[in-house]
Amino acid sequence: MRIAYLDCFSGISGDMLLGALIDTGAREDIIIDGLGQLDLTGFSLTFETTKTHLLQAIRARVEVTGNHRHRGLKEIQNILSNCRLPEQVQKKAKAVFRRLARAEAQVHGCTIDEVHFHEVGAVDAIVDIVGTLLGFHSLGIEKIVCSPLPMSRGWVNCEHGDLPVPAPAVCELLRGVPVFGENLDQELVTPTGIALLLELADDFGPMPPMRMEKTGYGIGSMKRNDGRPNLFRLLIGEKFFPDEAQRVVAIETSLDDWSPETWPIVAEKLFDSGALDVMLFPVHMKKGRPGFTLKVICDPAHSSVLQAVILSETSAIGLRFHSEQRVTLPREIITVQTPWGPVKAKKIETPGGQVITPEYEECRRVAHEHNVSVKNVYHVVSQHKPEC
Repeated sequence: MRIAYLDCFSGISGDMLLGALIDTGAREDIIIDGLGQLDLTGFSLTFETTKTHLLQAIRARVEVTGNHRHRGLKEIQNILSNCRLPEQVQKKAKAVFRRLARAEAQVHGCTIDEVHFHEVGAVDAIVDIVGTLLGFHSLGIEKIVCSPLPMSRGWVNCEHGDLPVPAPAVCELLRGVPVFGENLDQELVTPTGIALLLELADDFGPMPPMRMEKTGYGIGSMKRNDGRPNLFRLLIGEKFFPDEAQRVVAIETSLDDWSPETWPIVAEKLFDSGALDVMLFPVHMKKGRPGFTLKVICDPAHSSVLQAVILSETSAIGLRFHSEQRVTLPREIITVQTPWGPVKAKKIETPGGQVITPEYEECRRVAHEHNVSVKNVYHVVSQHKPEC
C-alpha cells in the first residue's frame, strides 16, 4: 500500500499541495492535460523550481487573464460533470466544492445554492483543486494521513472585507480536525487547502509506519513574518506494518461508589458496542477506599459509543482517554476436529511458528454439552497440529 503523509508544519493551501506533488514525481503532463478537459479558459499553470532556507521546493503558479465572474456551486458542478476527467477525480472535486459551499453557507446564513464563490470559486482555486486531485491520482496513493494544522491569528482581506484569521469558513471546515496555536499574524490555512485535506485524508495524526520513498516540498506565495519557511512537505512511502498493527483508543475511569454485581452485564454491553478488550482492576483510592479502575480498548470509530455505555451503566462521572499503538499477531479462526465434534479455535502466526489456541466459549459449550471438563477440551484442542 502506498501511503502519503501531509506534513502541514507551516499550514496548507491548494498551490502548496500542488507544488509538493510535482516535487514527489506527479506527472506534470497528466495534470496539464487533465485541466485542459475543463470548460475553462483564461488561465495557465506553470511549475517553478526555487529555494528557500536552502531547501529546494516547487512553486505552482496559476496566471489568470481576463475577467472571470463569480460562480455558484451548480455552475462549478456542471463544469466538472461535462469533462473527461477520471471518475474518481470528478467525484472528489465535486465533494471539495460541496464542503466549501456548506461552510460558506453556514457562516453567511444562506443556502448552498445562494453561495457565490469568491476567492474559492475563482479560476485559480478550481485549478488548484482539480490539479491536486489529478496529482494524487497519478501517483497511485492508497492512503493519506495528515498532521495537525497550525492555527495563526490576525486579519485577512477578502471580498467581504477584513475577516479574522482563521477565516470563518476555515473554522467551520475544521470541526473535528486536530489543530494547534501558532503565534503569527498571518493566514496559514486557506479554505481551499483544508477542504482538499478533508476530502483526501483518511486520518489526522502522527506519521504512519512506512518505508520512505520520496519527500517533496511545495512553497506558498506568502512570506512568513517570523522568518520561517512557508513550505508544505509531502512524504510518500510503502506501508510496512502488517494489517494487525493498529492505532487504538484506551478509555479509563476510576470507580469507588459502584457495585460490581452488574459487571458481567456492563462487560457484555461494552463488547457488543465494539470494545476490543475490557479490563477491571481493584485499586485503593483516596481516603483508603477500595475501588476499581475500568479500562476499555477500542478502535477510534467506537470510542464515542463506548464512552456513552460507561457513563450510562456505571457511576462514572468522568473519563480519561488517549491513543495507543497496538500490534497483534496475524491470526484466523479455524475448525478443529475433536472426539466431541468440530470446535472453533484460533490459528496464530508467532515468530516461532504457528500455534493453536482454544476459544473459551467453544470449550465451555463442548464441556457443558458432553459433560466433560473444560480442562480436557482445552488440552485436546491445543494439541491439534497446525497445517503447514
